[in-house]
Parts: sequence; C-alpha cells; structure tokens
Amino acid sequence: MNTEIDVSNVILRTNRLILRPWTTDDLDDFYEYASVDGVGQMAGWLPHENKETSLAVLQRFIAEKKTLALEFDGKVVGSPGIEEYDEKELPEFQNKRGRELGFVLSKDYWGRGLMPEAVKAVTNYLFDELDLDFIVCGHFTDNVRSKRVQEKCGFRHYKLVKTTTMDGTVKDCWLSILER
Repeated sequence: MNTEIDVSNVILRTNRLILRPWTTDDLDDFYEYASVDGVGQMAGWLPHENKETSLAVLQRFIAEKKTLALEFDGKVVGSPGIEEYDEKELPEFQNKRGRELGFVLSKDYWGRGLMPEAVKAVTNYLFDELDLDFIVCGHFTDNVRSKRVQEKCGFRHYKLVKTTTMDGTVKDCWLSILER
C-alpha cells in the first residue's frame, strides 16, 4: 500500500549533495535543465518550452510535497520524486508499505555519480525514517542510464509493464524493486 509522503520539511545531505524542498527561487535552475532536449523524455515528459511551464510544474512540486530539489554546488540540477506506485500493477504488495521513486538529472551533470548518491540518500530516508518495506523504481527499456543508477543502488528487475508517457506514447518499462 502507498504510504503518505510529505517532504516539505525534509533536508538530506550527502558528501556532495543537498536534497531539500523546492522553492520558487529554484525556477531558473529548474528551467535550465527541464528545457533541454533528451532530459525529460527519459522520464516520459517533453522539454519545457518556456519558464511558465516550469513554474507550473515547480508550483505542483511545492504543493504536492513529494519531490525534492537536488542541489550540487549551490545549484539545483535534478529532482528525485517519491510517487505513488500502481497498486493494481503490484497487488502482491498490498500488505506492505511502499512508494515509487523517480528521478531526473540535468544533462550537464550526467556521468558524475550524483544520481546514485541522491537515490541512496532518499532510499535510506524512506526505509529508516518512514519505515517503508519496499521501493519501486521504473525505467524505460531504452534508458540505460536510469537502469545503471537503479542497479548501483541495489534495485532488481521485477516486472516488465507498458507505460503511457505524458505525451501519450506507450513504452515498455521495467519496474525494479528494492526491499528492506
């Protein structure tokens, strides 16, 4: 079953990163990476065409209290989100506490190990502070980078599913799982 999430007062620190709630002051950093071709498509959304689009999404992040800003060297470069997992897709977990983790990282910061570092911090928080039993994480079959991040963080492939992206495209997606 999905567990309630509220990250509005959560701050996680690693050696290089701060994971914290979003603020409207983050708009320029967010738009800078969300507008780049090839970033959003890996997570199922199209590049932001203007700052108004980014502001609307940013305001949703703040209101929904389930997405963190990933800050590196004083700049927001990514966003791990703690989403509800599809309970109909995974009925075998109905008696366990869980959530789905998604993440996006600025193309300028790929290949530096930042996202595995961030994902490990978030999964530790979810297991240690919120007492979750499992975390689901998905990646499109053609998204090798997300697959590698999940493998580095201990997730194992669990189930292949069809997913409809925000632009209406249906894609194959591996659901991976990490259990306590």
